[in-house]
Amino acid sequence: MIVKKNITKLFFLFLFFNLLLWTITPTISNINLPLDTIEALAWGSNLDWGFNKHPPLSAFAVEFFYIIFKSNDWAYYLLSQIFVAIAFIYVWKFSNEIFEDKIYSLISILSLSGIYFYNFTTPEFNVNISMLPFWALTVYFFWKGINSSKKIYWILFGIFSALGFLAKYLFIYILVSLLIYFVINFKKYKKIIPNYLLSIIISLLILIPHFIWLFENNFATISYGLNRSTLYDYNFINHFKNPIIFFIKQVVILFPFLIMISVIIKKFKFKFTKINRKFLFLIFITIVPIFLVSITSILTGAKIRTMWMTPFYLFFGTLFIEFFRKNIDLKKLKNFYIVFLIFFILSPIIYFCVSIIDKTKRTDYPGKEISRLVQNKWNDNFTNKIKIVVGDEWSAGNLSYHLESRPTWFNDLKNEKNKITEDQGVIYVGNPKVLKKICPGVFGKIAPVGYCMIGKR
Repeated sequence: MIVKKNITKLFFLFLFFNLLLWTITPTISNINLPLDTIEALAWGSNLDWGFNKHPPLSAFAVEFFYIIFKSNDWAYYLLSQIFVAIAFIYVWKFSNEIFEDKIYSLISILSLSGIYFYNFTTPEFNVNISMLPFWALTVYFFWKGINSSKKIYWILFGIFSALGFLAKYLFIYILVSLLIYFVINFKKYKKIIPNYLLSIIISLLILIPHFIWLFENNFATISYGLNRSTLYDYNFINHFKNPIIFFIKQVVILFPFLIMISVIIKKFKFKFTKINRKFLFLIFITIVPIFLVSITSILTGAKIRTMWMTPFYLFFGTLFIEFFRKNIDLKKLKNFYIVFLIFFILSPIIYFCVSIIDKTKRTDYPGKEISRLVQNKWNDNFTNKIKIVVGDEWSAGNLSYHLESRPTWFNDLKNEKNKITEDQGVIYVGNPKVLKKICPGVFGKIAPVGYCMIGKR
């Protein structure tokens, strides 16, 4: 049995090695950054309050790291793990509010290693990963707010709610779940309604620039989300097929997690007694958001993509430990730690092997080498620097990331031509057959993409 005073040290030891392992593994195994990370970096080179696919927070985060670390891939794997670590810290802090014994909090956190959202997929920094810390922070400060008269908790709740929404609109599901919890406990919490309203006002103030951007850009991000969920391709059968597929995927995702939890359970007895306040809150931050997503899929026929659920399971360890607490056998902790270590060590090994064996992945794209060849051709023909790259987020985004001049990325220049001066070097990236015919400068091809270079000779 681990001495109680060492439990907190053990948690931070896990946090450190988890961060270290998942920063080093992809750094060694991957040639190029993953698609979503390159996409965020492309947006980051041309910062705005929104982009054609998502709100801006992920772009803000990677651009901040780019200013410090430039084009060093390990930095963005580290960034992703920092977001995961912050989420785990606040799940830990929240769990300590639920449990009197920190050993249960530790089990809650370690059991998350059985959910692949928190290991195997974390090297790819994207909008889903960027939600994680704010999801945990929002829940934690909401809980502190309803259990305290301090305004600071509600101010922080408002700030982190807005930042979570700026990470991805799907964040709305946790906010709605918390609102429903507040409403059904209205009589109990009516004295703190002014504090809740204060948090909403703070959130809206932070979100105003993004809302302005939305109106100015014809709600592009919302249209993209609807398109990704296949709502534009209406089919009645989707109201049944997509929710069923969604449910099956969630069961599969949770299977390793359930194995870990089952190791320390004496007997699976279900005695439905009166639900206490803590357990009710846990239901509203775990089951209710997933239920709302399921209802959305049933009512609209929307296809819920697996990775969208990344933050939804952060508090599942806490929920299950609280539910089975009376049936947990702490004498079986040794067995739990063994199973945990198997998952903890096996995940990065599998990731590494897949990365090395499978050479068809985006992370095998020779982005740095292609950028070097493009830069050499540019230097042979032009005297000015490359200031702009135009094209899709992947091919043009890789140039923006790898080229020394860190050119600004644009998807197109339809509304930007009047802002471009003659001394700004521009590279168009796209279909080689089309570019070769219309290119007014120097054309080059690195299959399967063509490059049209326009600069000052």
